[in-house]
Amino acid sequence: MQNAALDLGELQRRFVSAQLAGRRQEGLRIIVEEGLEAGAAVPDLHLKVIQAAQYEIGRLWQANRCTIAQEHVATAISQLALARLYQHLPRAARTGRRVLFACVEGELHELGARVASDFLEMGGFEVQFAGANTPVDSLIGLLELTRPDLLALSVSLSFHMPALRRTVERARAVLGAAFPIAVGGHAVTWDPGAIAGLDVAVLGGDAATMLANVKRILAVA
Repeated sequence: MQNAALDLGELQRRFVSAQLAGRRQEGLRIIVEEGLEAGAAVPDLHLKVIQAAQYEIGRLWQANRCTIAQEHVATAISQLALARLYQHLPRAARTGRRVLFACVEGELHELGARVASDFLEMGGFEVQFAGANTPVDSLIGLLELTRPDLLALSVSLSFHMPALRRTVERARAVLGAAFPIAVGGHAVTWDPGAIAGLDVAVLGGDAATMLANVKRILAVA
């Protein structure tokens, strides 16, 4: 049961401070000891602390209030925190459905896709997470080998949209026009029209919405 006294907003603010200072142990202590062990729900730590912290780091970078190097250090701390939380994911009954999740070729921003993959596992899906910058040829080879029920693709930066289109076209050529593909990430959130004509589903803005949309796409109750 979640501790009602926990202030997740305060945890998020302190986590950001630890990230900007590059203090990995402090960041982990905030997530694990002050969050998880104090009763915070794992999905809340994912969304309201770690992912919210990354959005704040991104805002600070855009405002020229932190450097690219600081952003990289902050992201590494978030990745470490997610890895520590992984063994504690609450998992629903297995759906029997498999999802292959990957960032398109050239796309290096993988944290949002990783959070989304964790939410899919919490929802009972079997997930293969290919991570950042997945070459088109390698991804298509993995699709042919594993034959998942859904291909989920993440694209954060608009100049990676041509790679998204190549990936979708190749996947459909191999697995057929009816094979379900869903796309998420900031590039789609900012400009939904960017995927016009691709006949793909939209994953949604946050991980909770994404999970609901994947259940709808695959007709999972």
